[in-house]
Parts: sequence; C-alpha cells; structure tokens
Amino acid sequence: MSEIKSTQLLKKHLHDYFQAFFPKSGPKPLVAWCTSVGPSEILTAMGFQVYYPENHGALLGATRASGDLIGSAHAMGYSQEICSYLTSDIGSYLKKQTPLSKAYDIPGPPRPDLLVYATNQCHEVQDWFSFYAREWKVPIFGINFPWKIDQVQKEHVTYVATQFRALIDLCTKITSKTLDPQKLKAVVTESAQTSKLWRTFLDTAKVTPSPMNFFDACIQMAPAVVLRGLPVANQYYQTLNFEMEEKIKANVAAVSGEQLRLYWDGMPIWGRLRYFADLFKDNKTCVVASTYCSSWVFDNLSGDDPLNSMALDYTKIFINRSDAAKEKILSELARDFLVDGFIFQIPKPALTTPIVASACPKDCSRIMAFLPW
Repeated sequence: MSEIKSTQLLKKHLHDYFQAFFPKSGPKPLVAWCTSVGPSEILTAMGFQVYYPENHGALLGATRASGDLIGSAHAMGYSQEICSYLTSDIGSYLKKQTPLSKAYDIPGPPRPDLLVYATNQCHEVQDWFSFYAREWKVPIFGINFPWKIDQVQKEHVTYVATQFRALIDLCTKITSKTLDPQKLKAVVTESAQTSKLWRTFLDTAKVTPSPMNFFDACIQMAPAVVLRGLPVANQYYQTLNFEMEEKIKANVAAVSGEQLRLYWDGMPIWGRLRYFADLFKDNKTCVVASTYCSSWVFDNLSGDDPLNSMALDYTKIFINRSDAAKEKILSELARDFLVDGFIFQIPKPALTTPIVASACPKDCSRIMAFLPW
C-alpha cells in the first residue's frame, strides 16, 4: 500500500479510543455496543462510550485469527453459511482470544451495558447481538430498516426516526438521564463534518494518477466508523486531507505508472489486503472506488434535525438499496472516478465467462472476478 504518514497519528487515536474503555483510575464508562451504521450519535449524546463489534470482526480477519475461532461458533450450532464477523467474534469470546490485547493493551472487547443493532447493513447482527444479550443479560435494542429501498420516502424516514425515539427512552431508563438536545445537535454536527472530510479523502482518487487506493481507504476509514461524532475524527481527517493535497501537488501516485482504474465490489478481504495491494501495484492498476468505503459518507446529517437526518442517511446506504438504485450509484461512480472495470467477488462455482458491466459509461471490457480465498 502507498505510504500515508498520517497513519502513525491514526494508530495513536485508535489506541486512545480503546484504552478509554478501561480507565486506569476513576469510574468505568457506560458502554454501548453499536453496529457500524447504527445510531451511535444518540448513544454518544446519552453518555455512552460506543464500541463497534464489526471493527473487531475486521481486525480478526486482518490478523488472520478468524480461521482458528470460527469453528467454536459452528460447534454451538451457528451455520457455516452466515457472516464470518459473527462467527469469528463469538468464537473469539468463547476461546478468550483477541488481537485487541496485543494491538491496544486491553483485556478484550469491553462488556456492554446496552446492545444496539441496525439491520440496514446486515440482518444477522440481530443473532450476533442476541448472543451477548443472553450471555450477559443486558438490554438489547434493534433498529429495523426498510429493505431494498429504491427512492427513500418520507414514510421510511418517519418509521426509522420513531425507533430512534424509542431508543432514547430506553437510554433514559438505563442512564437515569434525559437527552440534552444541544448535546445531540453537537454530536450530529461533528458526524456531519466527519462525513464531509471523509468524502473529501475518497474524492482524491478522482485525480489521475490517484494519490491513494481502496486498500489505503480500508485503513483510513477507521475514524469515520469508530470515532464518528467526536472532534478527534475531524482533527485527524483535516491532517490526512492536507497530506493528500500535498501528494496531489507533487503528483505522487499510489500506484506508480498507473494504467488501469478499477472499482472494488463488496467487502475487503481483510486477511489479504497487502497481497491484493501488491498484486494491483505490480500490474500498474489502482483500485480507486468502492461502495464499501463510501458507506460512511452521509450527505444529509444535520444537527438542526438530528433524528430525521440520521434516519434518512442510514436508510439510503448502498447495501440497503434496490438493484435499480445500486446500478445508478455504480454508474455514477464509474463516471466520476474514470473507472475502467469492476472487480466482483463471486461464490463458487465460478463463472467461466466474462461479466458484462453495462452500467459502465466507458468500454468496460477489463472485468475481473475473484473467488473467495
């Protein structure tokens, strides 16, 4: 992957974030677990320290620990066909093994006082969080989103925002504190700024040659996920974006001699980021866009209307949309990022003929498909 010097600062911020769950003195913070595109702003405004188990799932994959842990969840009866984040995380808990200990000098994931999941990215999070609700006998709350949305309607937003209000009522019971509207406004305003800065970073890949690639973005997205709503996320992205501006001025390319520009479909293959980064670099190919990293770009967040703006943005994320809406989004990405082709991850048995990407406005004859590893 291309060198981004700001990453050293990112490592410090993440270390501080995880350390805060286990203070060496003073009271232990109230902890809420939340899915990555869930209503974390509400939880932060209500005084919870927010932990994201999907971040742990990605870390398990990146450190290649998942293979030794997933079997423990399967032995409990969890299917081999479901999300490996779920099975590896539960396996990590059962075997008391986690890379968090080595990476951040903490015992492991913090025990929650509240579990909050949202079904906009994945429906299996309900089963995942329900395991811990039973195990630790703590409250669990689910936000159920309308699914496969074409155009987000007012009724969709109202439905989700109503659930947000019910979550606030539950938080009030747990914390014995009422929500301060000004605090929520401030947190959502910070989130909105984080989103803008994150989009600015991703948009640097529109430049030819691109100063960064998908594999860089997979690392740099961490603050947009786990520090969203906190000033430190914006401070970091301001530093990062300044570095990217300097790279663009100096014509520094993530892939020297860039010849092809591709879009990556679906999840990162966390345990093989370095492998794929080197593979594409050796072939003078830059992966410039993905809907995965763009999932934390929220265009409508507003501190002046926090619940409705959150409901709108968290409903309209790519993975929660209809096929027609997704095709439109992909077409726009291909145009804006000058994409030559798409990388699709396909299940076995593999297709033996090329995939035609009709949504691409250019001659997308260079299409790749990678099998699961």
